[in-house]
Amino acid sequence: MILKYTPSGYIYISPQDDCHATVDAMLATDYNGDFCLAEGFDTEFTSKLMEAGFLVMSINISGEPDDPFYIMCPKLHLVRSTLFFENLHIKKSIRRLLGKYELKADVEFVRIIDRCVEKHGADWLTPPLVEVIKKIRNLPHHSDSCHLSTTCNPQLIDTNSSSSAPCSLLPIPYPYPTSFALYRDGKLAAGEFGVVCGNVYTSYSGFYEEDNAGTVQLILATQYLQEHGFSFFDMGMPLDYKSDLGAVDISPQEFVRLFRDAQLPVNNVI
Repeated sequence: MILKYTPSGYIYISPQDDCHATVDAMLATDYNGDFCLAEGFDTEFTSKLMEAGFLVMSINISGEPDDPFYIMCPKLHLVRSTLFFENLHIKKSIRRLLGKYELKADVEFVRIIDRCVEKHGADWLTPPLVEVIKKIRNLPHHSDSCHLSTTCNPQLIDTNSSSSAPCSLLPIPYPYPTSFALYRDGKLAAGEFGVVCGNVYTSYSGFYEEDNAGTVQLILATQYLQEHGFSFFDMGMPLDYKSDLGAVDISPQEFVRLFRDAQLPVNNVI
């Protein structure tokens, strides 16, 4: 595949491109950037970028909040923070807190992604990106797949109450935006959203409302993923708090190999 570059040196990806072939070409040419540029916010194209292992981001290149011009910025980290379940480290000071919280999977997605924007701003979680992520979550083939257990009522997923029916989030062959919500005494204490693709969950953004709740949420989410058949927790950009939990930094070549090995055939939904 012949890569296309912008005048500023970024790889440019169009909806007509094979996203997997683009990744292969990037790795073969030792592209020294984390970001590419991509066209539009189409649901099918964005899903293909996610399927190829990109963490999909966005930016307003006009620099004018009143007159924005948004573009897609798919990111293939030069260093990827990856938490393999056997490496999970729980500090004693945190371990005693775990029983005080309740984690629920795939609930309150809209509330959680909107709260992430409120907490962190829209520098990369731009309005068109948030909109397309929500659209991908609601694609028809998701409702036809059994990525949720039969105990889950999908109509309750996006309520603003912690009393939703219990869900089991399982691996799925399509990119599926999802969320984890952490409750204490019935109140939302922390949450995050990300994307499931195959046996991999990729974290996009999260927030916490009280001290230590964010760490508890990550630990319980890691344990949840292990218990429900996932291969590893893709934590994206390396940061100290991720390393403290046991995450290790791997190369993009190693990440892509592991990510592809963890994908599922479309006709093999668990």
